[in-house]
Amino acid sequence: MSAREEVLGRIRTALGPDRHAAPVPDGYRTHAGLSPAELLDLLAERLSDYRAIVRRAEPARLLEVVAGALAERGARRLVVPPGLDLPGDVPGVELAEDHGLSARELDGFDGVITTAAVAIADTGTIILDGSAGQGRRALSLIPDYHLCLVQAGQVVGLVPEAVARLRPDRPLTWISGPSATSDIELDRVEGVHGPRTLDVILIGA
Repeated sequence: MSAREEVLGRIRTALGPDRHAAPVPDGYRTHAGLSPAELLDLLAERLSDYRAIVRRAEPARLLEVVAGALAERGARRLVVPPGLDLPGDVPGVELAEDHGLSARELDGFDGVITTAAVAIADTGTIILDGSAGQGRRALSLIPDYHLCLVQAGQVVGLVPEAVARLRPDRPLTWISGPSATSDIELDRVEGVHGPRTLDVILIGA
């Protein structure tokens, strides 16, 4: 008998024959009860609290808003995931599609543009699941700047609403603002384990 089997056997003995846990009541909220406009306003507010920059764009003006965001950051060379569907070219910007770029190569770009799977207004969180337009996890972790495009219809109020839309077998990345950490002195440092800067464009808002 292995040590693992011995430990589990002792636990089973201690629990006794009736070791099925009682059901836990799920009295938590499953719907925020907010209008679409209120969800967008709340998401923008929470993202701003995390020091992300939030812009809004009608679909017809998306390229204009993207160009403005990149110009403000001085970003001219960006990597994009396969399947990112922009409505045209961004003037003066080089977009390179990722097909297995190394970490060193990704670090050489000014930033990355991705879409998202869902966004949670209550927590100011954007979730990527690796689908087309989002790419592998390294894309949203290595470049110093991340521009994320979120459709207004992808915004939900609460975490349970987001989980209901997600597939558990997908590689999920939950992003709440730019990467940040604090030392024992509570000095905030950004960009240690992810992008130093996060811009979010809410489309159709």
